[in-house]
Amino acid sequence: MTTSFLQFTEEKLGQAEKTELDAHFENLLARADSTKNWTEKILRQTEVLLQPNPSARVEEFLYEKLDRKVPSRVTNGELLAQYMTEAANDFGPGTPYGKTLIKVGETQRRLGAAERDFIHSASINFLTPLRNFLEGDWRTISKERRILQNCRLDLDACKARLKKAKAAEAKAAAVPDFQETRPRNYILSASASALWSDEVEKAEHELRLTQTEFDRQAEVTRLLLEGISSTHVNHLRCLHEFVESQTNYYAQCYQYMLDLQKQLGRFSGTFVGNAESTSPPPAATSPPAVGAATLPAVPTIPVVPTVVGVPNTVAESVLNPNEVKPPASGTRKARVLYDYEAADSSELALLADEMITVYSLPGMDPDWLIGERGNQKGKVPVTYLELLS
Repeated sequence: MTTSFLQFTEEKLGQAEKTELDAHFENLLARADSTKNWTEKILRQTEVLLQPNPSARVEEFLYEKLDRKVPSRVTNGELLAQYMTEAANDFGPGTPYGKTLIKVGETQRRLGAAERDFIHSASINFLTPLRNFLEGDWRTISKERRILQNCRLDLDACKARLKKAKAAEAKAAAVPDFQETRPRNYILSASASALWSDEVEKAEHELRLTQTEFDRQAEVTRLLLEGISSTHVNHLRCLHEFVESQTNYYAQCYQYMLDLQKQLGRFSGTFVGNAESTSPPPAATSPPAVGAATLPAVPTIPVVPTVVGVPNTVAESVLNPNEVKPPASGTRKARVLYDYEAADSSELALLADEMITVYSLPGMDPDWLIGERGNQKGKVPVTYLELLS
């Protein structure tokens, strides 16, 4: 260890030669280091994506290190669903606001459950393999690289020792000057030459041993480094599984929200007519109230009494969107908030962000208006619109 440390110090000071690895080996080392660094970054950021709360991440890390099961944690969506349900019970589940809170709360609960499933799937199929690589294969590679580094230092130290021994042997074997050297010095010179020859033989023997050990360790390390290719293949498979889980999660969320949007548009009167139960009904000639704004109505048509078995042709003609004519004045522009798929020919399909003309008709459900777009006409839900002044 002392020899290796001395060799390392002299290399840093530029006073010793260093055995260089071949280019292929250096490329393998660089590729392994790059894999380790990027795997760490991807792992940490994925953890942030799945659990944005840093305190919760620290807690999960501690449970993992203690080899204990992480306690189940309520997702934000599930907590929101709980609050909405409790609020609905407080306000009255039969009121428009209470009914809508229950519907939205149920959707939030389903979103929270989908999020939980996605986090669980991503943790098993993606995070765990990345973590296993860093804590398993990479630690083995790092250990073998440290051993190889020590073997190289020992090898270079033996090379330096042999080089010094050969230099001393050559100096001792040099022919002395007959005029300045006494006979006694011939004996000393011969003895020193023999000693340095023995030193050279020992240095050569140690060099052969260290070279063999270095070559063996280099081969072991090379095989581990070449295994990085298999690691990439495994991580690629895990990445595909992560994308599939994420796709399924977002598809579920989209479907849940689409179902909720249709429920609110078709069956909920949350955004209109909340004062129906507390305010007196409008006069027969007053236009129906829509949200915070009032749309002018078509002039009132006398109501024809309904006789059993006889169709009310007047009312039917008034409420048929394809036959009704817009009022001469008082139509309004509206911006579509969400896509809407028409349920039948009497409804008008909508695209988000498009502009349409709307107006109301006497006798219509207050949750609906007549919408026009060019030559197309049909009923549209109020909750999908933003009325413009």
